[in-house]
Amino acid sequence: MKTYIKIFSILILLFTLASCSEDLVEQSQKGVLKGKVVKKGTNVAIANAKIFTTPSTQTVFSDKDGMFEIKDIPKGNYSIKAELTGYVANFQAVNIQSENQVVTVVFEMDDDESLNSPPTAPVLLSPIDNAENQPLTVQLSWNATDPDITDSLTYKLTVKNNINTNVIEVNDLKVKTYNLSNLQFGVSYFWQVSVSDGIHPDVLSPVFKFTTNATPANRYHYVRKQNGNFVIMSSDSQGNNFQLTSSSSNSWRPRKNNNAGLVAFLRNDAGGSHIFTVNPDGSNLFKVTQIPVAGFNQDELDFSWNTSGSAFIYSNFDKLYRINKDGTGQQLIYTTPDGSLISEVDWSYDNSKIAIKTNNFGGYNTKIFIIDMLGNILQNVFSAPTGASGGLNFSVDGQKLLYTHDVSGYQDANYRQLDSHVFIYNLANSSVVDVTVDSDRPLGTNDLDPRFSPNNSQIILMNTSNDNVSQKNIVVIDLNNLMIDFTRAVLFTNGEMPDYE
Repeated sequence: MKTYIKIFSILILLFTLASCSEDLVEQSQKGVLKGKVVKKGTNVAIANAKIFTTPSTQTVFSDKDGMFEIKDIPKGNYSIKAELTGYVANFQAVNIQSENQVVTVVFEMDDDESLNSPPTAPVLLSPIDNAENQPLTVQLSWNATDPDITDSLTYKLTVKNNINTNVIEVNDLKVKTYNLSNLQFGVSYFWQVSVSDGIHPDVLSPVFKFTTNATPANRYHYVRKQNGNFVIMSSDSQGNNFQLTSSSSNSWRPRKNNNAGLVAFLRNDAGGSHIFTVNPDGSNLFKVTQIPVAGFNQDELDFSWNTSGSAFIYSNFDKLYRINKDGTGQQLIYTTPDGSLISEVDWSYDNSKIAIKTNNFGGYNTKIFIIDMLGNILQNVFSAPTGASGGLNFSVDGQKLLYTHDVSGYQDANYRQLDSHVFIYNLANSSVVDVTVDSDRPLGTNDLDPRFSPNNSQIILMNTSNDNVSQKNIVVIDLNNLMIDFTRAVLFTNGEMPDYE
């Protein structure tokens, strides 16, 4: 009996050990979970996302590349969760079935907009609403904030005006200012800013309005060099400047006509020099000529309005033409008998006579004379075989004529002048006044491009060193009844080819 009991006990022990061994084998089967956390729609890695399992095993965090790994996960079914502040939590189901099994998952996480607030509506700061007399370049400024300091804000600027349907849109601005340039005189502009945080719909500011200055009644025009081109400047007596033309085109020799309400000038176009007109604010550019203005040197060419502002006279080599300001009515009115080139002309205020300067192909052997409208020579004013001459301009009464001449008689291929003087020629008695000598001109400089003031009390001109490289300045000389001991002063620096209307 004792023997049976011992055998039965041994069998029970063996069965128990077998059962325990099977449990240990089951528990030793473990797998590995690998994965990556990315932003939904962009595949951009998300770092520091918390990854954990249910039932619980380990908790890990994604690295800078969004990667994570959980080792030694016992066999079984799990729910894997990825969470990070600012994102919607994501779940994945995983089943570990065998020893050393590797399961790979990808979590695509969405922004949690419910945790993000939209930015505030932009507050427009400058110019204030309904601001007037604004310059033609205006700095717009505004402000906006976002409760979520990690949000990156971008702005969109929209500008409309009251004269046409043009709309200016500037997108993806990162700063809260914008310089709005190339505006027009006397125009009202309406501007609005929207802000985006990339999550919520754009938030709009109110619409503000500002109005630019009215077209200035600037009486002075001259040119400056910018980027290798002449640009035309408009200015008042206080030196407030406005750039009339762009530096992308070469524009020179401005001539304003108040009756026409236009500024005319020369510009390179289609391989030649042509007369163009613009409004005093630089708008409505119009090409007048088809036959170009031509001579020995384009920078020395000049043309003239008639007093009413309805027509021009200009030269093309040895020919003198008249043309209406709208480009019609072209007619030849004079041809030089000896083939010499016409470089400069001026039309008297009463439109009865024209002053002409001719020269050879080098710019020398100059002659200055006056013709009537039929081409008859009325008066010979000046001639010189050597030295450069120019600067023709009638006084308002038509009794005096300005001109310049390099009294040194110097000549070279660059048309350099060493001692250019301004002279006033009296048509009534053929007398001549040397304005340069009587106005204390600095030594070693040239006086060029003179023009009478509208009331004949002043002469405006360009003065510069004869070295051909120094700065050019616009100078005004005050005349007097004695026609001696004139005073001069610099009116504008860095300017040439002045006009005073």
